[in-house]
Amino acid sequence: MADPQIDQVNLVVADMEASVAFYRRLGLSIPDTESAWQGHHRSAEAAGVDLDLDSEEFARHWNKGWAGGRAVIGFKVESRGRVDEIHAELTGAGYRSQQEPYDAFWGARYAVVEDPDGNPVGIMSPADSSRRLEDGFL
Repeated sequence: MADPQIDQVNLVVADMEASVAFYRRLGLSIPDTESAWQGHHRSAEAAGVDLDLDSEEFARHWNKGWAGGRAVIGFKVESRGRVDEIHAELTGAGYRSQQEPYDAFWGARYAVVEDPDGNPVGIMSPADSSRRLEDGFL
């Protein structure tokens, strides 16, 4: 039997249009859908993983036990400089930074910005083994 492979991330959002605007600004393509669904469910496909944005009302419908919660959604970018550029663009547009861009112990450039619901969104460059720090997390 094959191991599970990541296929999608469902993110429950309080303000669908604010969330769509944030993820579009980040660079995702999120098409409009039928007007009845616009405020409840939107989907983007990024590198083979679906990102589904669902309203709280819709989440309670498909997950009877939903009690809120968060996830960190990670995005990889092509370069260290791109991490800084995206962080600056998003924070310049008024989104809150949880983690300023920094050279992480695992060798990547990394930053975290909050989406409109306060969900952490990580932005990470490829790891460079020459920048790995010996005194990392463990």
